[in-house]
Amino acid sequence: MLSRRLFTSRRVFSTLNSVRDSDVAHFAKILSPSSVLSTLPPVSTPRDELDIYNTDWMGKYRGKSTTVLKPKSTQEVSEIVSWCHDKHIPIVPQGGNTGLVGGSVPLKDEVILSLSNMSNVRSFDPVSGILVADAGCILQSLTDYVAPYDHIMPLDLGAKGSCQIGGNVSTNAGGLRLLRYGSLHGSVLGLEVVLPDGTILDQLTSLRKDNTGYDLKQLFIGAEGTLGVITGVSILTPPAPQASNNVILALPTFDNVVPLFKTVKRQLSEILSAFEFIDRTAYDLAVKHGQGRALSDEDVEGAQCFVLVETSGGRREHDEEKLANLLESLLEVDKPLINTGVLAQNPAQFSSLWALREGVTEAVSKEGKAYKYDISVPAATFKQVVDTTREHLRSKGLLHEDAVKHVLGYGHVGDGNLHLNIVAKGYTPEIQAALEPFVYEIVARHRGSVSAEHGIGAMKTHALPYSKTDVSIALMKRIKELFDPRGIMNPGKVLE
Repeated sequence: MLSRRLFTSRRVFSTLNSVRDSDVAHFAKILSPSSVLSTLPPVSTPRDELDIYNTDWMGKYRGKSTTVLKPKSTQEVSEIVSWCHDKHIPIVPQGGNTGLVGGSVPLKDEVILSLSNMSNVRSFDPVSGILVADAGCILQSLTDYVAPYDHIMPLDLGAKGSCQIGGNVSTNAGGLRLLRYGSLHGSVLGLEVVLPDGTILDQLTSLRKDNTGYDLKQLFIGAEGTLGVITGVSILTPPAPQASNNVILALPTFDNVVPLFKTVKRQLSEILSAFEFIDRTAYDLAVKHGQGRALSDEDVEGAQCFVLVETSGGRREHDEEKLANLLESLLEVDKPLINTGVLAQNPAQFSSLWALREGVTEAVSKEGKAYKYDISVPAATFKQVVDTTREHLRSKGLLHEDAVKHVLGYGHVGDGNLHLNIVAKGYTPEIQAALEPFVYEIVARHRGSVSAEHGIGAMKTHALPYSKTDVSIALMKRIKELFDPRGIMNPGKVLE
């Protein structure tokens, strides 16, 4: 598999050029001095200062770019892309670089186009809730911006403190609120995009209804920068709930998860905003690494997995009554679906319960090197997928402290998104070969998706056929050729 990827990389880059001194000199004329980082003259940036841009946050993917450009306006982006188009220089658009599939770092020595200097809110209408912002705005900053207007972002991620809205849109990030507010395909109303020849496509509408032909913005949502550079986003922000509650439930068996979800949906109906699954291994690692302790040792005894339920509504008394009735009905039956449950009693406890769920990612990173598979499969099969993967690794002789330490799963039951994590002592070819295509074959058997919300990037280009038909992939390639015939936009990502 590795040799195939190397061959693909050589083929993709065969008609593209590396950055030269003359290119850097041109970029230095159109950008401020602080916006050009390069090891090439006339700039002389120390190479180690480029490492943060060349390496993904997990340390799994590493490029060799000599030049990072940090434009401050859409016009500057246009001039950069136009020059690269004429010179056949490949470009990697980069947001917060929080991705998990190598989509925002170079494969070789492409120009890195960082959007971090484009971080202005252009407008916000508190009546409609429509926010227009630069692509480089950090998600948490936008959340803080709309909060005084009693609105929230429709997207919530563990990486919200560093990820950028342009990158979120480019990867069609899902996150914790999808069950309530849907995907970015519905929330994003318009985009401003610099196309691969430098042309600025302005579809930054601030209207909720526009039925005038092809909805071109949808092509760029989830395209991972392969069709153009998103520079501006118009997004619908929902009103902030007047009351939010959450409860963590301990379940004796995974078989109760789906029946519990059906019961919770029926009883909480319109106020249900999240239903998160955490298996026992993920919970134990989160507690071990200080991400919180929601339940006592006695409460977790005999629990095979856990569910975090959040509600968002308009009146606290009403919502608390619904939650109390739910807990009472779950416990007062002959065969309870849950062992116990803890309802947050104050804002601090509310945050603590969410910290436990969101802290699984950090706990995993402290435990070892993680092979992360963000997949969509039927919710009823979550445990089966985790267990099958664990047993497969055991059969390969890889389930021990010096190879694979843990296999765990957590995710969003409401949309069938399982985060399958294999925690190892280090990244090795043996573990990689054991996992792929094994995991993707499981996904294919369930007619699922090899990427639920993190994108394809460089990691999963070879896996696309497990979720997309030949006809679909052929059409995607034709769209790529139409928009980017010279192949300069994020080469080697999404499509082989």
